[in-house]
Amino acid sequence: MDRIELEQRVQQLNDLLHEYGHAYYVRDTPLVSDAVYDQYMQELLAIETEHPDLVYPDSPSQRVGGEALAGFGKVVHAFPMLSLSNAFNENDLREFDRRVQEAVGHNVSYICELKIDGLAVSLRYEDGKFVQGSTRGDGAVGEDITANLKTIHTIPLRLKEPLTIEVRGEAYMPKKSFAQLNVARDESGEEPFANPRNAAAGSLRQLDPKIAASRSLAVFVYSIGGDGSVYGQDRHSSSLDNLDALGFETNKERQRCTSIEEVIAYIEKWTASRLDLNYEIDGIVVKVDHFEDQEQLGFTARSPKWAIAYKFPAEEVVTKLLGIELSVGRTGVVTPTAILEPVHVAGSTVGRASLHNEDLIKEKDVRIGDTVIIRKAGDIIPEVVAPIIEQRTGDEVPFDMPKNCPECDSELVRIEGEVALRCVNPQCPAQMKEAIIHFVSRNAMNIEGIGERVVDQLYNAELVHDVSDLYTLTKEPLLELERMGEKSVSNLLTAIEASKTNSLEKMLFGLGIRHVGEKAATILAEEFGTLAALMEADVERLLTIHEIGDKVAESLTTYFGNEDVLEVLRKLEAYGVNLTYKGRTRQEMPTEGPFAGKIVVLTGKLSILTRNEAKEQIEALGGKVSGSVSKKTDIVVAGEDAGSKLAKAEELDITVWDEEQLVEALGEKE
Repeated sequence: MDRIELEQRVQQLNDLLHEYGHAYYVRDTPLVSDAVYDQYMQELLAIETEHPDLVYPDSPSQRVGGEALAGFGKVVHAFPMLSLSNAFNENDLREFDRRVQEAVGHNVSYICELKIDGLAVSLRYEDGKFVQGSTRGDGAVGEDITANLKTIHTIPLRLKEPLTIEVRGEAYMPKKSFAQLNVARDESGEEPFANPRNAAAGSLRQLDPKIAASRSLAVFVYSIGGDGSVYGQDRHSSSLDNLDALGFETNKERQRCTSIEEVIAYIEKWTASRLDLNYEIDGIVVKVDHFEDQEQLGFTARSPKWAIAYKFPAEEVVTKLLGIELSVGRTGVVTPTAILEPVHVAGSTVGRASLHNEDLIKEKDVRIGDTVIIRKAGDIIPEVVAPIIEQRTGDEVPFDMPKNCPECDSELVRIEGEVALRCVNPQCPAQMKEAIIHFVSRNAMNIEGIGERVVDQLYNAELVHDVSDLYTLTKEPLLELERMGEKSVSNLLTAIEASKTNSLEKMLFGLGIRHVGEKAATILAEEFGTLAALMEADVERLLTIHEIGDKVAESLTTYFGNEDVLEVLRKLEAYGVNLTYKGRTRQEMPTEGPFAGKIVVLTGKLSILTRNEAKEQIEALGGKVSGSVSKKTDIVVAGEDAGSKLAKAEELDITVWDEEQLVEALGEKE
């Protein structure tokens, strides 16, 4: 295709993908199959890769998340994002209605909307294109989170009309996404989020947009910034209909009410039904519908007089604490759980509740035998709120956290700066199966044919106890396992044998060392070349590596200081597992030249090289490409539309090159 044909095709693909995405994510009525959508997206990505200048800000490809940010800029809201006054009962609602009727002088209608438990955001469009998104902040100034908001499919990157407009909404995480995220965090040794609101807020305040892109967030838009009547509407309810027509997703459970009695009935309905929703709500927002009435009512210093937020009461129940049970997770964290007399709370029967950690138990003075107050945090996670001291009989028993693991009796360790106690014995039975599942996973040793079911069988049959035992498996015992035939056993043994040749970084990641993810594993393998060299490094040596921080360094030295760990590693070596990095180590990199030993940051759009080409060539010449600017950065290469990274480089007085200087230094003069 010539240039004109390429531009036309890109525009056509953009239009199609916007239409299909809106139908799928907002209207829930897919127009094409996933395969067709993916085909068009791959075609667009291929063109954009070859022609970066054809990547437009509103391209659907921008939803995957771009490069990590150095920090969030400040955004001054054109219209303040005010908070709402609260109502906690029927009397508060009737008093609000009395004030409204008295001020306006006639009966008014209200619009009731579900109060989404998320993070308030402001979205700005110019000529119909999404140009900026920000948090509420203090109501006057928020943070620029445009890159993260672009990853949310329910936010249109292009409106149905070329309007310049600012809208307000609530970003949230659906319950299903929240549950999946916490499972993944638990498997990776991270603390789970307490509730979907915290998860949504935490996702949008990540400096790496790819994290936000991976978390299946959504946004309900609920108003137009300023006076909605400027866009031809006379009522809030009709302005919401207009937002739907523009391509936004509004909450369809809203209801127009002509009296406070209807408002109360609506609230009663959703108080009883809120658990049926696939997202969290913490109340109902009640607004005067007509804009003229809103204008007449006006504002206080902090909130509009024409709106109020009814807050659901937190449901708390009383039950008996029968005991405290300890569980050990994959990463060794020992968590106390309250065993309760079963009690119904927030839609389900609860027999267990979180006590979080030893410090919290002591702080609340929770004792076995106590009568305790239970509630669901965020209506999802059961937790013990407090004991009822007045009901104690004297038979209650204070809880003492054991010094040793309840599963393997190894001494528990509290890592500095953490509240959790950990079992660091890699052979602890409670950790073994999950550790093996992680070790064989695709991004680690990639042993196909071993999933959770097979690991359960292997462990229960006492064929494996730690990851090294995988390399002792033979045909005959495997054939005795359920659903394991000749072919599957042969394939499994072949995959295990092939994994022995993996490069060091794969095994390092597979070991599941706390805080050592794929990136850190690769950095360590490049730096040390062999496992033996890495094991000899102390904290001080590890901290000389630019990308390695205190937590990783301390975790590594703790891990390699455990004799049980060393025994597993000795067995892996004896069974022929490769413990050497197969790539070029940092010591083998060039020691002379413009990039030798230099840390380089690429920012903005490059037109001569692709970003991957630039990264590969810089690293081939001994440089290291980093995603963020710091005092350790040596060179920042600024392409078109370079933003906060360039500003930070100038602030830190770091050398800044344009792309031509980069190409010249790489020896690729055109």
